[in-house]
Amino acid sequence: MCGLVGFAAKTGRPADRIDVAMAALGHRGPDGQGTYHHNGVALGHTRLSIIDLEGGAQPLRSSCGRFALVANGEIYNHIELRERLVSEGARFATQSDSEVILQGYAAWGRDVLTRLEGMYAFALHDAEQNEVLLVRDPLGMKPLYCYEETAGVRFASEIKALLALMPQQPDLNPTALVQYMEAQHPLARDTPFCGIERVLPGEAVLVRAGQRVERWRHWSVARTTPNSHADPISSLDSLMEGVFTQHQRADVPIGLFLSGGVDSTILLGLMRRYGMEDIHTFSIGFPGSSVGDELDVATRLATHFSTRHRVITPTPDDLLARLVQTVWAADDLMRDPANLPTLLLAEEASKTMKVVFSGEGGDESFAGYGRYRTGAAERFMKRCLFPGTGGFRARGDLRGSIANQLLGPDLQAARAHWRTPLIESWGSYPSRWSALQKMQALDLEHALPNNLLVKADRMLMAQGVEGRMPFVDRRIVEWGLMLPDSLKSDRHEGKKILKQWAADFMPTEHFAAKKRGFYVPVNDWWQGDRLALLGQILLRNEAIRRWFNPKGVTLALATQQRSGGAGRLLMSLLQFALWHRLFVESTVGGLPEQIDPLRYLSE
Repeated sequence: MCGLVGFAAKTGRPADRIDVAMAALGHRGPDGQGTYHHNGVALGHTRLSIIDLEGGAQPLRSSCGRFALVANGEIYNHIELRERLVSEGARFATQSDSEVILQGYAAWGRDVLTRLEGMYAFALHDAEQNEVLLVRDPLGMKPLYCYEETAGVRFASEIKALLALMPQQPDLNPTALVQYMEAQHPLARDTPFCGIERVLPGEAVLVRAGQRVERWRHWSVARTTPNSHADPISSLDSLMEGVFTQHQRADVPIGLFLSGGVDSTILLGLMRRYGMEDIHTFSIGFPGSSVGDELDVATRLATHFSTRHRVITPTPDDLLARLVQTVWAADDLMRDPANLPTLLLAEEASKTMKVVFSGEGGDESFAGYGRYRTGAAERFMKRCLFPGTGGFRARGDLRGSIANQLLGPDLQAARAHWRTPLIESWGSYPSRWSALQKMQALDLEHALPNNLLVKADRMLMAQGVEGRMPFVDRRIVEWGLMLPDSLKSDRHEGKKILKQWAADFMPTEHFAAKKRGFYVPVNDWWQGDRLALLGQILLRNEAIRRWFNPKGVTLALATQQRSGGAGRLLMSLLQFALWHRLFVESTVGGLPEQIDPLRYLSE
């Protein structure tokens, strides 16, 4: 788990500011740094050591000197690939899982991309062809951004590092800002900055002589093909054993974020089932707030499986003091309030762990969300109101009078086409797919990589912790997506097959209990004097006044004061103001100190 940065110049001049950009990624790789310079290409790497602690430093070089690699992530099937490559004559210099990318590309060329199983992003330089290949894993677990300009192509694991590498800051992207307000995050390639693009999940980008010449998808959810499900329980058991065994590979201990929900509970059961001992589990909740949690369930499970369990119960002040940190860590503008408890969990885990399991992806892969069980009549009405959406995720979060008054002129102009990526994705799915499969695919393509996985990667990496998410493994995703609807969900329940399979190694009563869910008590925070101070700060903040209409902000404040129904909207505005202060008005540094966000904006 690491950070990477690089520059492929058109002019042949060596890249400058690589060291500055690497400093911006220090949190992703506190265990070491390395650079590579050749014929106008510069690569930088910061390392968090998980496998081959002593010998896996990067950049990695091929023995012939032709190829150089910087990689972020883990290749879970590296042992199997290594054995095959050695049988074909490859000679490895390290035990690093990343070296199979280098040796695999030397032996198989682009075909190596179809053989990698894992979470990864990498840049590989071919000195003979003067090419740089940029690649991101199928589901987008690991981030990668690029920016093409007249001087060449710059790329990095995080936007903050890319900004440090650039001679001047690009303009803000109105479409991405609207998507942030409507969908919680920018969509597809869009980022908050014009010209800075995400490399898409499952995408490869070829840069030759400092110019992007080709890009293609080595994997796409739309190309998932049916599998046999004649014996689904046996099939799932075999699949999970293979996947989970590979996900356990590490030269350091592995912990678990235990929410008490289905997915994290199953992971705990698998850790015990497959021989892991001395398990450390971490839970967080908000006793006394207006939202529910499953701390009692998590504690019972920890006792049942004899884990070393740590429970965090932060106050509102504890959480808000880390809001600036979460905005800095996410850097790709997104407003999920779950960033806050995730950062706190990572902070606690980092005291003893370098790697933790997380249950992200189980709902998308096995149709767990209640939104997947929306009735056909409701979806039909939404299809009529929002053509091309399939009636799913058709409406944004901005509605009613606040929506009409909140967005400034530039954002109002961009609002008409903010959902275009969602419409394009829905139209790309095979006609033979069910509505449920299309809904899962849309979330797998957009909400998962641009929200949940941003949260999981960035909050953990801000604390020097690697997150592993077995339910986001490509093999699990494909199997679950192609499973018959009747085995996944009905009107009352999701994840049917997953619960049925796990019943053999889980406490019998666990899945019978009604799910309470996990929510962050955002509305509780914005009351009384704190709400009044928030209003004063937002209404005089220059970034808010530039992009939003003060009348809409005032209306949102009045709504929150009257009924408490605008807390998340006000939180979104606050997070944008913080993001603007960190990345537009200031020079990005390291992880900020804990500070009250209102005080931070007032200074």
